[in-house]
Amino acid sequence: MAEPAHTPLTTDPKRVVCAYLVLTFALSSIFWYLIMAKPQFAVDSGLLRHSVFLLMWCPAVAAIATRLYFQRNLDGFGFTIGSLRWWLLAALIPIAYGLVMFGTGWITGIAPFLPEKAAAMLALPALEAVLIAICSNIVSATGEELGWRGLLVPELGRFADFTTLAVISAFIWFCWHVPVMLAGGYQGSGGLVYSMVVFFLAMIGGSTLFAWIRLRSGSIWPAVILHGVDNYFIQHFFPILTATTVAGGAMLGEFGWFSVLVSVIIGLICWHFRYLLPKMPKPEGGL
Repeated sequence: MAEPAHTPLTTDPKRVVCAYLVLTFALSSIFWYLIMAKPQFAVDSGLLRHSVFLLMWCPAVAAIATRLYFQRNLDGFGFTIGSLRWWLLAALIPIAYGLVMFGTGWITGIAPFLPEKAAAMLALPALEAVLIAICSNIVSATGEELGWRGLLVPELGRFADFTTLAVISAFIWFCWHVPVMLAGGYQGSGGLVYSMVVFFLAMIGGSTLFAWIRLRSGSIWPAVILHGVDNYFIQHFFPILTATTVAGGAMLGEFGWFSVLVSVIIGLICWHFRYLLPKMPKPEGGL
């Protein structure tokens, strides 16, 4: 069910989206520069070490500022708790498709399973570190989600259908990642061009899932959990349990072709059930 509106939405969603994107990319450019140029002051001060975390919170800062400027309140983010079933589903989805993806690599021998690594990761002393890492990833993901799914998706939904909304949000999300990919700090083993193509295709399905669960649940928190858990298990947990091979590098993880396959399937399922989504509020008087 959709989040109840506390005040009538009289803002023009197209203006809100444009202002939000300009501010997001302007703020992010500061940290793109730090990551790409690595200026000495950033290294000496320790700012460079935290630049990725701060970059991930630029969408949130921009979204909060945009809402306050146009609405004078923070309605629309989806801060409501909602049904906990969506929280559970959001946590299980990335673990499930991670198991399918990496499990296929293990079973076929394309990227063998490392039992000694699994034993170390799942040992009782290591579980605390795993939980802390998951929480840390969720905190980082909150910054992105408050922007992309807290503001961008609901505002796009006020003037675009779900298909258009999913594609546009995927393209914007991808463009925001491009500078870091060009800097060489965020890509797969298949090279930059391969990584960018695979990442963009996977993002179309991924954005469809993220937008669907945000709108269907009426809450931002399932999207936050989904993003944080996905980042930890797909980027860290499952790769640690998996031997590094050339074929495995092209197949597995965020920049593997299997990610495209899984993301597209999940995205198509969400797209099929788009009729379950609530209608987004239009501004008074129409556009």
